[in-house]
Amino acid sequence: MTFNRRDFLKISGAGAAVTLTGCATQSAPSTSGSGKPHVVVVGAGFGGATCAKYLKTWGPDIDVTLIEPNDNFVSCPISNWVIGGIKTMADITHSYDNLPKHGIKMVKDYVVGVDTYKRSVKLKSGTSLSYDRLVLAPGVEIMTDHVKGFREAEAAGKVVHAWKAGAQTTLLRKQLEAMPDGGVFVMSVPAAPYRCPPGPYERACQVASYFKKAKPKSKIILLDGNADVASKPGLFKSAWKDLYPGMIDFRPNNAPYAVDGNSMTVTTEFDDVKGDVLNVVPRQKAGEVCELAGVRNDSNGIWCAVNLATFESTTVPNVHVIGDSVLSNLPKSGHMATNMAKVCAAAIVELLAGRQPDPIPVVANTCYSAISDTQSGYVANVFRFEAGKGYVSAPEGGATAKGDEINFAYNESWAKNIWAEMLS
Repeated sequence: MTFNRRDFLKISGAGAAVTLTGCATQSAPSTSGSGKPHVVVVGAGFGGATCAKYLKTWGPDIDVTLIEPNDNFVSCPISNWVIGGIKTMADITHSYDNLPKHGIKMVKDYVVGVDTYKRSVKLKSGTSLSYDRLVLAPGVEIMTDHVKGFREAEAAGKVVHAWKAGAQTTLLRKQLEAMPDGGVFVMSVPAAPYRCPPGPYERACQVASYFKKAKPKSKIILLDGNADVASKPGLFKSAWKDLYPGMIDFRPNNAPYAVDGNSMTVTTEFDDVKGDVLNVVPRQKAGEVCELAGVRNDSNGIWCAVNLATFESTTVPNVHVIGDSVLSNLPKSGHMATNMAKVCAAAIVELLAGRQPDPIPVVANTCYSAISDTQSGYVANVFRFEAGKGYVSAPEGGATAKGDEINFAYNESWAKNIWAEMLS
């Protein structure tokens, strides 16, 4: 069955008519040479690639330019499986080649400046692009300066965060393979909010699964900046107890504030923790391009406050932010980024046509986590936007208390299907 914008608006509660503060009701004059409205999307991850694709699907008369510096898409979801040894980097790396077939102009470059008054972005190559609407989907920036000594240890290859899938994913896997049986793997979890709430705990499970088979005398120390497991506590705690008894030492309220790559030590408020492999994951903030556009506008200058019905910045007109950079109660997940992308794309199509966007969109999130090389669990939720409240969780949804083989199969299928939706 073909799924078009009309279908999406129907299930998102389209048809109700209320005025949204700050939303344009007049179409803007085009800034593109073609005379068509021009939308520039920055970042071709889960959010950006999906938004660009649906902008062209639902607004075929809109010119869409997608700026991305990388040759291929590398998926952060499933990258823990590479660290655990059940997938390879090739399995999570996918081409952007199909996106231009939808009429999207792909530009391989970095954004180095944004002029929101003139509505233009400047690229590292020296090119400037004008836009009618700008969509920022940069993911997160790792705040390495918040952990003393991290940058030096990272530069020396002694510690990695591996929170962006790529070279550090491969390096961490190699470090684990080289670790002696009986060694200690030290990993930290940043205080929420951060990208992929269950990700650190899934990674601990994947490493434990590898150790159980290859290095059974080894231990894992999990230093958590939160008071308890931040996501799916039932799933992970049951896995640690049933599958990896005595292997994972979970220490809540233990955020690292320093790391020493020479002595291989992580320092917290309570302890100096030594390990053979150090995987420190610092806190995060909205991607750098959000700073260039002036949309890191929360009270701490870290995240991007947006109108959650359209994802337009609350402080900078014509600039939308989607994905992990957004300040909201929604989970920072790949699946959620694709849902934000569709709501944003639908809103922009309406705004550029001088029409009112859907005032009560609905989004959904499904997140699987693999607790071994054969078992996964999930959490799934539906959220409806309510003016004055943001997104409110609907009764639909739930979570598994334990992992199993059927959800592992669903986990793999989820990844293949969402990659296909984004990129095919």
